[in-house]
Amino acid sequence: MGRNLFILAATLFALALISCGIAYTNIAQQPGSPGDVALWRTTGLALLVIGLFVALAGILSSLFEQAERRAEEDRRHRRKH
Repeated sequence: MGRNLFILAATLFALALISCGIAYTNIAQQPGSPGDVALWRTTGLALLVIGLFVALAGILSSLFEQAERRAEEDRRHRRKH
């Protein structure tokens, strides 16, 4: 589960970088382009914040999976002795 969240976070970070990159190029200022510069910057910032929360969820998920795995190993070790 944690690995999937890390992949999602990386995808969101990449999209945030692309959105911010579009805001600072001439593409967003061309007639007929979707939105304006402020919209691209806001989208990039929102994707960045969502990506940070997803990355935090991935870290916590991995942490709890590791703690659960170690607790299970301790239980097995105690049963053997």
